[in-house]
Amino acid sequence: MIRALIVDDEKLARERLQTFLRDFAEVEVVGTAKNGPQAIQAIDTLKPDVVFLDVQMPGVDGFGVLKAIHHRPQIVFATAFDQYAIRAFEVCAVDYLLKPISRERLSETMRRVRDRLANQTAPPAIEDILDALEARERRYLRQVPVQRGRNILVLPTEQILWFEVEDRIVFAYIDGDRFMTNFTLRELEERLDPNVFFRAHKSRLVNLHYVKAIVPWFAGRYKLVMKDQKGSELELSRAQTRLLRSRMHW
Repeated sequence: MIRALIVDDEKLARERLQTFLRDFAEVEVVGTAKNGPQAIQAIDTLKPDVVFLDVQMPGVDGFGVLKAIHHRPQIVFATAFDQYAIRAFEVCAVDYLLKPISRERLSETMRRVRDRLANQTAPPAIEDILDALEARERRYLRQVPVQRGRNILVLPTEQILWFEVEDRIVFAYIDGDRFMTNFTLRELEERLDPNVFFRAHKSRLVNLHYVKAIVPWFAGRYKLVMKDQKGSELELSRAQTRLLRSRMHW
């Protein structure tokens, strides 16, 4: 059996990967971790053969985990970096899974994992991985694929007013319509320009170019009035109100 550990700060991403790994009879998911400290303890305690490791996590990120662990498993990075940037890491890990992860892509990854373990290939030195990290180039999404029935449409990010989670599905809203995406909100937050898209609420990511006004609500809270036909009003959380106030100086 191949003992696997999943590390990701997004619950939906962990569950998605765990579900996909059930398709592989030789894989046993021995645990999951939702942050860096949990991951460090789990890796050194459970000693998995392979770790599916999220690159970006608050606090201790994936590379901070690699610096701290003593056990040396094979590493598969799960990342929201685009394909161009990922090429810089390819010599340093078994594979890189670009979010949102697909079953087909995971099958190729598991083939590589099996080959590495069968040939007893040693994991790369952590220093090599960190050197590759320093050379990475990050680019922001300019287009987002969305679903309309069986069709896949590609929306320019500048046309999207906001993203919102509903029943664990993230929808992209344009003026008068919405479309289902395969991203989590965290993945979009990592891959969109932070100067444009702002996390207004735990369930919502807003394009600041389409904010018409910030209006008082109740109990010291605020709403964002959007520049769509309906003049949609979106809740702004207390914590993010302070952040947006500091950022926009209002």
